Amino acid sequence: MAGFEELAIPLFDSLYNFARWLAQNQNDAEDLVQETYLKALRSYASFEPGTNFRPWIFQILKNTFLSSRSKLERRMTVAMDSEEDLPATPATPESLLIGHSDIDAVRCAIEQLPVIFREVILLCDVEDASYREIAEILSIPIGTVMSRLARARKMVRASLRSTPTAPLSGDLSHPGLTSRNGILPALGHAGFA
Repeated sequence: MAGFEELAIPLFDSLYNFARWLAQNQNDAEDLVQETYLKALRSYASFEPGTNFRPWIFQILKNTFLSSRSKLERRMTVAMDSEEDLPATPATPESLLIGHSDIDAVRCAIEQLPVIFREVILLCDVEDASYREIAEILSIPIGTVMSRLARARKMVRASLRSTPTAPLSGDLSHPGLTSRNGILPALGHAGFA
């Protein structure tokens, strides 16, 4: 139990943030995180020591979310291929533009994304997960992670450009906006104040 706590407790804020974005409801996110921790604790004996705990518990959260909404929407998952570990792109021109965008416009654009794109952009650009970690969490090939991330960023850009008040449609400067990785402004743990 002590080993589980040492690994799980530091991830609470990240898990809650991801759950909040997925569920788009504070109460559902809290329930989702609680159920995730319960399932993870019950399954902890199956966790292989020395492997990455973060993708393991995030995958439990994602699977719990999907099973909770499986009646509403069917979703196919593809078996993960064995591919090289590729780092997440630290800063693309698009991500730098997003980093200078209005927080509410970005939040709204991300919330409107279909879940398969929203979860990838959040894990990469908000939670700083590598492509490999995202592939493990979502049980998809790394190539699919990269494709979904590119499409998600393209949809966010298009949404921001079509919003008359969004900075991408006019002034790109917005002083003081930062995030943990410099890509998405303040959408981390304070994303849902």
